[in-house]
Amino acid sequence: MELSDANLQTLTEYLKKTLDPDPAIRRPAEKFLESVEGSQNYPLLLLTLLEKSQENVIKVCASVTFKNYIKRNWRIVEDEPNKICESDRIAIKANIVPLMLSSPEQIQKQLSDAISIIGREDFPQKWPDLLTEMVNRFQSGDFHVINGVLRTAHSLFKRYRHEFKSNALWTEIKLVLDAFALPLTNLFKATIELCSTHANDASALKVLFSSLILIAKLFYSLNFQDLPEFFEDNMETWMTNFHTLLTLDNKLLQTDDEEEAGLLELLKSQICDNAALYAQKYDEEFQPYLPRFVTAIWNLLVTTGQEVKYDLLVSNAIQFLASVCERPHYKHLFEDQNTLTSICEKVIVPNMEFRAADEEAFEDNSEEYIRRDLEGSDIDTRRRAACDLVRGLCKFFEGPVTGIFSGYVNSMLQEYAKNPSVNWKHKDAAIYLVTSLASKAQTQKHGITQANELVNLTEFFVNHIQPDLKSPSVNEFPVLKADGIKYIMIFRSQVPKEQLLLSIPLLINHLQAESIVVHTYAAHALERLFTLRGTNNSILITAAEMAPFVEVLLTNLFKALTLPGSSENEYIMKAIMRSFSLLQESIIPYIPSVITQLTQKLLAVSKNPSKPHFNHYMFESICLSIRITCKANPDAVGSFEEALFMVFTEILQNDVQEFIPYVFQVMSLLLEMHKNEIPSSYMALFPHLLQPVLWERTGNIPPLVRLLQAYLERGANTIASAAADKIPGLLGVFQKLIASKANDHQGFYLLNSIIEHMPPESVDQYRKQIFILLFQRLQNSKTTKFIKSFLVFINLYCIKYGALALQEIFDSIQPKMFGMVLEKIIIPEIQKVSGQVEKKICAVGITKILTECPPMMDTEYTKLWTPLLQALIGLFELPEDDTIPDEEHFIDIEDTPGYQTAFSQLAFAGKKEHDPVGQMVNNPRIHLAQSLHKLSTACPGRVGDFHTQHIKHNSTEKKCLYDSGSLLVVFDNSAR
Repeated sequence: MELSDANLQTLTEYLKKTLDPDPAIRRPAEKFLESVEGSQNYPLLLLTLLEKSQENVIKVCASVTFKNYIKRNWRIVEDEPNKICESDRIAIKANIVPLMLSSPEQIQKQLSDAISIIGREDFPQKWPDLLTEMVNRFQSGDFHVINGVLRTAHSLFKRYRHEFKSNALWTEIKLVLDAFALPLTNLFKATIELCSTHANDASALKVLFSSLILIAKLFYSLNFQDLPEFFEDNMETWMTNFHTLLTLDNKLLQTDDEEEAGLLELLKSQICDNAALYAQKYDEEFQPYLPRFVTAIWNLLVTTGQEVKYDLLVSNAIQFLASVCERPHYKHLFEDQNTLTSICEKVIVPNMEFRAADEEAFEDNSEEYIRRDLEGSDIDTRRRAACDLVRGLCKFFEGPVTGIFSGYVNSMLQEYAKNPSVNWKHKDAAIYLVTSLASKAQTQKHGITQANELVNLTEFFVNHIQPDLKSPSVNEFPVLKADGIKYIMIFRSQVPKEQLLLSIPLLINHLQAESIVVHTYAAHALERLFTLRGTNNSILITAAEMAPFVEVLLTNLFKALTLPGSSENEYIMKAIMRSFSLLQESIIPYIPSVITQLTQKLLAVSKNPSKPHFNHYMFESICLSIRITCKANPDAVGSFEEALFMVFTEILQNDVQEFIPYVFQVMSLLLEMHKNEIPSSYMALFPHLLQPVLWERTGNIPPLVRLLQAYLERGANTIASAAADKIPGLLGVFQKLIASKANDHQGFYLLNSIIEHMPPESVDQYRKQIFILLFQRLQNSKTTKFIKSFLVFINLYCIKYGALALQEIFDSIQPKMFGMVLEKIIIPEIQKVSGQVEKKICAVGITKILTECPPMMDTEYTKLWTPLLQALIGLFELPEDDTIPDEEHFIDIEDTPGYQTAFSQLAFAGKKEHDPVGQMVNNPRIHLAQSLHKLSTACPGRVGDFHTQHIKHNSTEKKCLYDSGSLLVVFDNSAR
């Protein structure tokens, strides 16, 4: 694409269309942009447009499109073509920083994100002048420009907070500190001075405080990995100013909005985070400053209101106290009983109250409420912070804290008892307080694993939780119902089994509650209870114990999906999946109804998939239905195909990318259930599975390979006779996969199935070319993963076609190639093979080479016989060699830039491990002994010659015992 006015005009029109609410106009425009984004100059046209367009909406649209383009395409992925040409990359890096700094804030944010994406890949090696260009802009004095630089630096450096330590990371951080720490400190001091100068200018203060927030965030990122020498030397400057800002109160910066945090609150929140970081990680250096921060933050907590806009500030301030009170260094600050009482009374209890804002979220924004309360993403809520502070205090002062809170809990419950309909919030706070107090250690899998022994959890459950859940109306006091259900969920490992069994019908009943939170919590609690393990790691709640409730459980779970707001509720669908898994054959009578409801749901959500977890559990539930039913009645597979294929066809025709990998997995499961030939409905689909476009998406590769393997296992003869023209296409898929370091193992899975199942004559003409391709890849890019797969393949080939055929095909490619492969690959690398079946294949294959390959007996290959036997004994006896070269450590990780539908393995569509030599050889050690004995009988004296010529007397070879020309091989008595 040329940088012309005509192209700019075309791009403007298509960008406008992408904003159209009508899908008939919007989607073709999106497809057009997708089709041209590989063209040279496309990103430069977008940048020109956002610089020169007169329409603000087009500028914004171009900036968002550009950022997403960079996100998808900037990373250069090994084995894949470079999606942005080098001249465009150079031009983008030359122009983007000045363009970002001169753009309005809305566009500046998008370009800043784009710079950080490019920086993540190219900085510092491929973009060495980025930092200098940014730091130089600090001198401009224009805070619009300065804030642009700070925003970009923040998005570039914030990854230091979660990156693993490495030499490359330390080198980069040192480079950043050398160039950035001093200018940032000078800017910090200058900005504080300007705040004093402009103390009465509201608009100036807003800009300056925006800068201070970004500076404080950068301080956190640059100090996270370790305490830099520069910041240690300048701690007085930073901490004194942070303390001043923490105690600052300027009326001009206060906002009337009760929901949205203002600049002052955001800055103080970040300073609390910074102080907590230093208190936790650098407590020795921070000790002189700690008391004044504790005092300032304490004062902040007791003077800050209950409005939502202060939530982040209050939670960060409480988290600071929580991090301090857990450290032995600071224990003395909290020892006094009055201090503990004051903290409990003035900080913890007020911040555990259920406020009007919480009630509003519970009723009107239940999804967000559940996400925060159930999934632990409530890190910024007052309640979570207060709960963490209770746990922190209990570390050293469990007795006194429990005593103080017991009094509060009792008085709250008494208040509730006086007038439940008015005072229900008192009971809610009491339950939350008990939960905080009793929880010492918690896991996602088991709930609370360690509890405060001073709290009687069962007694509280029987007296205060069960009565609420037993009340006739499931819709009365929904918050208390949710609290009660959450109590069961959290303390499921602590509450006795008999109490849990009594709770199950109550939870099933609450699946009918109108409140989204209540029926979601009920579903989640059931799902968690069904995974509990008892003694001997057996399931705690058995299918037999659930038998009386099967019908009502399934009915209520599927009914809950029809309740307003829960049509795609992932917790309910997960509970359905877990119920199927627990109940097994008990669900068979209900399968016709269940599969109908699941396929209807699948059809509905395929129109617009938006809940990945819901979709995943739905497909898992479908797989369980198939597995459980077909285990009892294998012929039922046809009825499942009848129910599902219509929906699957629609998904494939409409190219619903999110669902296609799942469809392939379910189809594999169904096809593997067939005992005889492949049904014609599958054969009709076979040619379509080989289309290159399907293999372009990384998420499709594992399930498609699995599906093709199922075709080969069940219908290799049908393919050879009725679809022989598709064999080159099948091998084309193998060729594409084998060229990729990320997917070569999938190529070998496919190749192994072709070799194992296809009639030999159908692949004869392609065999040599297959080996040539493998040797080319070995030559160009030899990785440990490839070698392991290659070894398994050549040994499988040897088992299938014979050792002589293996030797002949190698030597037909290049004379003496067979010896080179033995010497350079099989003998030194066989120890790396892992997996029981894989080792067995290699053992049987090598045994064949040793005992069934005449050239090994009387040619130049003879010298390799003993080393090969040694290598095989090593495979049996020595530990696996799992060393991987440093540069290969991350090759296996799928890290596709931008948005791509990822592959999610369905646990209940799992494939049984297949042993291609299972029938032939049971114990490979005995097989080796027998084969060697047979060889020594057939060639008397020959094997003994190898012994005298080659075997040195070391411990490994002494496992081979020769006795007057006949051979007995003893491996740990396994062959005796």
